[in-house]
Amino acid sequence: MNNCFDDTTELRQEIIDICLKLNKLGLCIATWGNISVRLRNCMLITPSRMDYAAMRPEDMVAVALDDGRKLSGDRLPSSETALHGALLNYRPDIAVLVHSHAPYASALACAHRALPVFVEDMAQIIGAAVNCTAYVPGGRHQDLAEAACKVIGQTAMAVLLANHGVVVGGSSLQEALTATLVLEKAAMIQINAGSDIKPIPEDQVTEERYRYLYKYGKE
Repeated sequence: MNNCFDDTTELRQEIIDICLKLNKLGLCIATWGNISVRLRNCMLITPSRMDYAAMRPEDMVAVALDDGRKLSGDRLPSSETALHGALLNYRPDIAVLVHSHAPYASALACAHRALPVFVEDMAQIIGAAVNCTAYVPGGRHQDLAEAACKVIGQTAMAVLLANHGVVVGGSSLQEALTATLVLEKAAMIQINAGSDIKPIPEDQVTEERYRYLYKYGKE
């Protein structure tokens, strides 16, 4: 599988750097948020209930994708490990997942509203409408994982978690961060524009996504 990373100190530090950016941008508060990266035979995920500013590369935890077993690391893996593992298993095209509580996206999740594609950059980097799960009470991590897989589909790079937050995927950490910001901007536009929003036709969304993946910035 090419859509995966080697477990290096540099990769672990990049995860921490993205976590710190999420905090700085107000997309996560304290320890509420997590990141996973697909490795060759497992996933690397942020530890549970640990301040991002205190994290060191050795605090990342390697976890089996199939059953969530901890394979290496001294910390407990994120409490939402099942969510990350299920989505990475369901969507082999995704290499990185960023779970945040971005305010505008979370507002839509609290309203149980899907986010249609109505702006060009969302068509390119998210690729499809973003659906919202049914509500799953806190602590029912396997139920949340199943709910997310049920509605994400095979093309959207994100899913809204009802009354909770959002999970956004990408092929790299930087792309997943960019996609998180693009989605948050789209959620803000939808909330501000309301019923005046005019979605982009589905065939044009597909065309924009294809252009981004295979033509944008390439000869």
